[in-house]
Amino acid sequence: MKTILIVKTSSLGDVVHNLPVASDIRRHFPDAGIDWVVEEPYAPLVGLHSAVRRVIPVALRRWRRRPLGRSTWREIGEFRRLFRSVRYDAIVDTQGLLKSALIARAAKGGHHGFDAGTAREPLAARFYDVTHHVPLSQHAVQRNRALGAAALGYRVEEPIDYGIVISGSLTQPAQPYAVLLHGSSRRDKLWAEAAWIELGRALAARGLACVLPWGSDEERKRSERIAESLSRAEVPPLQPLDRLAVLLGKAVAVVGVDTGLTHLAAALGRPVAAIYCGTDPSFTGVYGAPRAKNLGGPGERPSPEQALQALEAVGAF
Repeated sequence: MKTILIVKTSSLGDVVHNLPVASDIRRHFPDAGIDWVVEEPYAPLVGLHSAVRRVIPVALRRWRRRPLGRSTWREIGEFRRLFRSVRYDAIVDTQGLLKSALIARAAKGGHHGFDAGTAREPLAARFYDVTHHVPLSQHAVQRNRALGAAALGYRVEEPIDYGIVISGSLTQPAQPYAVLLHGSSRRDKLWAEAAWIELGRALAARGLACVLPWGSDEERKRSERIAESLSRAEVPPLQPLDRLAVLLGKAVAVVGVDTGLTHLAAALGRPVAAIYCGTDPSFTGVYGAPRAKNLGGPGERPSPEQALQALEAVGAF
């Protein structure tokens, strides 16, 4: 049985874009043992992939906040010992950063990654045993899949399979609902609150309540402001990713800016209108999801009407 380690640590959108790699490996090596190293907040999402045998959380972000702390060094030691217990047939770093290359290097086995010309940080290529040229002009999903195929010697095949299996039920909201994903770490990705309110009122006219998840205090306050202007809206409590996946997976429709949860909703097969205001969807847009549609681009802000038309086009209502 082949044992394979995937290294893709963050961010949420990057992790979602890497899920098809695990599906591809399982397709070509049905008995493979697939482990995945990921930042601890995203571990619940990777755990939803049916092909992943073991999720190995890493806490780089937390460790950086206390680099000299005794607990930090203890956890790093435990992480390294865990790696030494397995020798992998292949270790595939699809992140292409110096930090991910160093994490991959801690594991025993053959190390694969992007070459210096196509890694996000060229220095990372020095830490791989084998490097592969994967053009930067491709969408992130294509690049990840191409690297996995080159490292393990198979051909990329269609269709794309994100491999997520959700389980569990929701007590709220009970009524048909749409999820509005307005939060982003970058200001240029945000859509105007007035646009969200106009969209929410149009969705209410179609019989849908609006659910507005949040991930920070700023986002919670924005959710509350938008909800106050809508007749049927709910601001849920903060939830882990596996519970958010259930919320998204049961939605009638999802509208979101360029954020990881929008990509997750598309991967779950929900009708999605993805709003792009500051980034180019040809590189980071929702991808391989027939019920999802990208709108806008740098300097091009879609209207609420365009979002509704996109939802209609992908069969939301």
